[in-house]
Order: sequence, then C-alpha cells, then structure tokens
Amino acid sequence: MNSFNFYSPTEFVFGQDTENQSGSLVKKYGGSRVLVHYGSGSAVRSGLLGRVTDSLERAGLTYILLGGVQPNPRDTKIREGIAICKQENIDFILSVGGGSCIDSSKAIALGALYDGDFWDFYGTGKPVERALPIGTVLTIAAAGSEGSGASVVTKEDGMEKRDTGSDLLRPKFSVLNPALMFTLPAYQTACGATDIMAHVFERYFTTTPEVEVTDRLCEAILLTMIKETPRVIEDPCNYDARANIMWAGTVAHNDIVGVGRAQDWNSHGIEHELSGLYDCAHGAGLAVVMPAWMEYVMDTDVMRFAQVAVRVWGCEMDYAHPENTARAGIRAFRTFLHNIGMPINFAELGAKEEDIPLLVEKLGIGDGVRNGFRPLNAEDVTRIYQIAAHASL
Repeated sequence: MNSFNFYSPTEFVFGQDTENQSGSLVKKYGGSRVLVHYGSGSAVRSGLLGRVTDSLERAGLTYILLGGVQPNPRDTKIREGIAICKQENIDFILSVGGGSCIDSSKAIALGALYDGDFWDFYGTGKPVERALPIGTVLTIAAAGSEGSGASVVTKEDGMEKRDTGSDLLRPKFSVLNPALMFTLPAYQTACGATDIMAHVFERYFTTTPEVEVTDRLCEAILLTMIKETPRVIEDPCNYDARANIMWAGTVAHNDIVGVGRAQDWNSHGIEHELSGLYDCAHGAGLAVVMPAWMEYVMDTDVMRFAQVAVRVWGCEMDYAHPENTARAGIRAFRTFLHNIGMPINFAELGAKEEDIPLLVEKLGIGDGVRNGFRPLNAEDVTRIYQIAAHASL
C-alpha cells in the first residue's frame, strides 16, 4: 500500500425527511444568501424544492432559485449562475438534484470567486484556490459528487466534456434521503448503478501491490450493487435497497476505497467523449466502454481480473488457465449490465463506429499516452472503441 493523505470533511445527513434540515445546515456552515441550484421540473412537481425553500425561510435565509441544469451540465448555465452569485453577493450554493446539478454547482462555486473564465480550471490541471461553500440535497445515487471534490462539465461549443478537482469543492454537507429516489425511472436507476460500479472498478484495477483492505471494500460495494440494483428496478419504492445503493454511491467516490493505491480513470475519460458527442447518459456510456476496456487491458494483470471474477461474480477459478476465469468475470459484468437495461455496444447506445477517429481526436492524446492501469495511446483507445462498437453477450 502506498502512503496517502485522506481528507473527507463533508457532513452526511442520511434518512427520511432530512431535506427539511437544509436551512439549519446552510446556516451552520455560514450561509446567509443562498443560490439554490436545481435541475428539471421534477424537483418542483414532487414538492422537494418547496420543502427545501421552506426550510431556508425557517432559518431566516435569503435565497435565489436557478433551475434548468441538464445532464452533462452545460457551461452556459454555469455562467448564468456565476453572474447571479457576483451580482447578488451569494455566499453559499445549495444543489438540489443529482451529479450533474452538483457538478454545475461546483463550477459556479469556483467561478464566482474568480476574475477569469471558470473553464480555465477544467481539463488543464490549474489548481482551484478559492470557491464558495456548497451543500447538496441528493436525488439520485450515481456520480458520488455529493462526497467528492470532483466536477465534470460540458462546453456547449464543441461539446467538450472536461473535469477538475479540489478539496475546496467538497460539499460542506450532503442530505441523503433514499425516499427521494422512489420516482426515478428504471433506466436512470440503472445508469446510476453503472456509474457507481465504474467508480469502484477505476480504483480496483491498480498496479499497487498489497492493498487487501481496499480490495475488500471495493468488492463489498460491488456485491451490494449486484444485489440491490435488480431489487429497486423491480420495486422502486424499496427503501432499504435504495438506502444501500445511496450510501454505496457516496463511499464509492469519496475515495475511501481508493486511498493508498494507484488508480486508472481511463474508462471515464474514454466515455466522456461519447457522452460529450452524443449527449447520452454517462452511466450508459460506461456500460459500453468499461467491459471493452477490461477486455483490452486484461493481460496486463490477469490474476487481478481473475480475482474479481471469483470474489465478486462467483466464477470458478481455473488455475491452469486464469485468463479463462478473467474473461468469465468480464462476461458476467456485461451480462449484468444488459440485465438491468444498459446498452452494451455502440448501436444500443446510439453511437456510430465511423465517429471513432473523431472520438479519439477529441480525447486529445495525440502522440502521447493516457497513464493508468495500462498506459494507452491513440491506437489503444481506437481499439477499445472498436471492441465497444461490436460487443455482444
């Protein structure tokens, strides 16, 4: 295991009706003038937004509403939020929604205290030096942004999807009420589950030896998702299953399962170009990309792939030919994704094989490589997209 620093300061308030504590939590963390950032009209129709604003009013706080966040959140809405924060002297941002809304809120938070273009921080490695505090009321378990310092947003001009990260962007608090996910369509639930599992796999496939404790934590989350996802698809109002998934989504991405080990993140980077170009759901894109990546890089460490096949997917270990066990695990993963309603190839996703050169170009590798579990050059990424294009059960 490698040396590490782990910093996770977010207060998690978990349980039914916890959104009614939003106002007192904002006040606890110093907010007085609040930008309430939310997504679609469902937050209004469900009454959630009303409960949140009532809570803010009870706490004596001033607030301004900014809705309209789209999946793969756009820079245009972010710029609108930054302008409001600067004009209205906003000192706290409260995100009511899923990962897209939270990521948009984080971009607004850093842009509100920056004189230049907030996009300077995305995909550049430029460190975030200041940001407004944010809190979240989570409505879908997926991105894990409620407990992480990461943010991924899209520039509408060219549909470039890029990321940034900083501990300054970790929410001060996150309200997690599993009942808020009861009305999610099965497809969104499955997309979220896929994203959660991908966050774990990006950490699980590592070149760092002797990481048994985090291996076992990763495996526990994966086993939980395998058990609970079909349950909530069959019964969307199963509170206990929703609760397990919601907490799994948080711990999958606040890095408790990733400390002390090298991580990969190439599947996410490769997928970002799909959801950037086609505006598909991130989880759906990952369902297509991640098993293809696994097939391509499996030979880098066959025993690690065999290990997850046995421990998570229940495959029988073939000691004479561990590659057979590894492939069986990848097949099991792809079959699981298919069974919960996820696409497994380009055609099912709505992507086009003829766009692969454009996808590789947008990824920006050039003559270099993307480092990770296995370094990938442009030719490698092309092959992964090709495997994804033709994948089948």
